[in-house]
Amino acid sequence: MSGQATVAGTWVSRVPHGGSLAEVRVVRPMLMGRGSLFGGRLRGVATLDGEGWTIPEAELTVGGWGEGFVDRRHPHTYFHELMLAGVERIGGPEGAVQVSLSAGKGFVAFGSDDPMNRVAFRYPVNHHWSQILERAVLIGGIAAGPVMAEGSLFNGDEPEEPGQWPNMERFGDSWAARLTLLPARGLEVAGSYAKVHSPEHRDGAGLDDYKVHAMARWEGMAAGHPLYAMAEWARVEEGDGAFVYHTFLAEGAYELGPTRLYYQFERTERPEEERVLDTKWRTIRPHLDNSTLGTTRWTINTLGAGREVRPRGWPIQARPFLEASYARATKVGDGVFDPEVWYKGTDFWSLSAGVTIAVGRHALDHRMGRYGVAEATDTRQGEHTGEMHE
Repeated sequence: MSGQATVAGTWVSRVPHGGSLAEVRVVRPMLMGRGSLFGGRLRGVATLDGEGWTIPEAELTVGGWGEGFVDRRHPHTYFHELMLAGVERIGGPEGAVQVSLSAGKGFVAFGSDDPMNRVAFRYPVNHHWSQILERAVLIGGIAAGPVMAEGSLFNGDEPEEPGQWPNMERFGDSWAARLTLLPARGLEVAGSYAKVHSPEHRDGAGLDDYKVHAMARWEGMAAGHPLYAMAEWARVEEGDGAFVYHTFLAEGAYELGPTRLYYQFERTERPEEERVLDTKWRTIRPHLDNSTLGTTRWTINTLGAGREVRPRGWPIQARPFLEASYARATKVGDGVFDPEVWYKGTDFWSLSAGVTIAVGRHALDHRMGRYGVAEATDTRQGEHTGEMHE
């Protein structure tokens, strides 16, 4: 069992209708548990998220959007993960091949890791292009040597509020596939495809998403210090090509003893949806094609530093951090939405400072959303061993 929470203050130089805003919030309060039986052949994971209580009106985030919020990062559901996986070795006495079947509520086998425990504090704009999460999902996986394939069936609808469960009447209306290669020590390369039916209309009357994603990730040592790097690209098509969005993100971190320096670059296209009349932070739900007013492209550079603190004699660890982002929003295409008018400018600065407190082993480094055979893929150890975790 492990847990974590972050207390952070964020200031943004430009918000809708102009002006600046600063807030202090408790974000990502989570309890995480893992367990296994029968020599690791049956595994379970549960992650509880309290953001529905701590940020019910979402978190101030440059470029953030999704699930009815805009310029804010929405709270996740209370049951972020609740998954059970069965794993078995086949193909000889050494178990050269592993197969798995995972089911529950959690992450679809698609795209990259959840930003929750990645290097930057600021959630990327591409969160809904590069991950599919909080669905009722069935995942089949097979891994042999340096190759792993996963396929998922799930419900297309996104949550509309933290306490909402997936619409089980829609289970199986969407699917995804991911192929992962581990060609060298510490290196992971993956490609994903997904067809998501009506993600922003719970009853299924909205547009479908067709998602393509590619990623390369590496962890190793450079000049005697840990180095991490990841780059991803995605393309999302809605309405038989009526709307097309692209994203590219690259990030890296270098550790000098207990200090971590990191940088993230992102360029993501975001749909601009019709706003609720009485607030500048909400969009009309359910979302339909005729409520899309245009597209903006967000180009963001983020630079930060954090430090690992482990008080002697205490079963906790802390990561204080300081982070700065510079963003620019530009209009794409012929839509009616103009960011220069809406924000009274197109340049944004964001500063965040805070501390993450964690209890438990690997609480800050857990790769969330990996089940069955994918749980054994650990580039931090440098290779895919095929070993079962006891």
